[in-house]
Amino acid sequence: MSVDVVAEDPRWQALDIDALAARAAAAVLDRLGLEPSVYEIAVLACDDARIAALNADFRAKPTPTNVLSWPSDERAAAVAGEMPAPPDPVMDAELGDIAIAYDTCAREAEAAGKPLADHCLHLLVHGTLHLLGFDHERDLDATLMEGLETEILGKMGLDDPYRV
Repeated sequence: MSVDVVAEDPRWQALDIDALAARAAAAVLDRLGLEPSVYEIAVLACDDARIAALNADFRAKPTPTNVLSWPSDERAAAVAGEMPAPPDPVMDAELGDIAIAYDTCAREAEAAGKPLADHCLHLLVHGTLHLLGFDHERDLDATLMEGLETEILGKMGLDDPYRV
């Protein structure tokens, strides 16, 4: 798995964002039965100001958010709740880009009483699933995506992020 991380905000280095991103992406690909060595992902580890600008540019929402993702291709399933088609390892090796914001992640982790690294792993798993065509706009898709996140994180030794 090639995960190219650009850490614009130096606070990410103390968290070892490179290792977190690689771990999250590999866990998602492994769960989906995809060979990690053939796929590529780019991650921008930034702050709230940068992600707010990206959110404004791409989603017309000029506010910070925790994670954004840009799949390199449309991979969503046509039928709600079904698995998206897997990417072609030869023609579709570049899965896309993820941006993650330190400030928002830190606030959310603190509010939830979770270690920051655990929360970031969840968000990177979430973003990687988005790159692979998973979404949470339709109820059945959300159920599928959240179930996969919970399963993947559980295998990583983390609690269900959706359990109240």
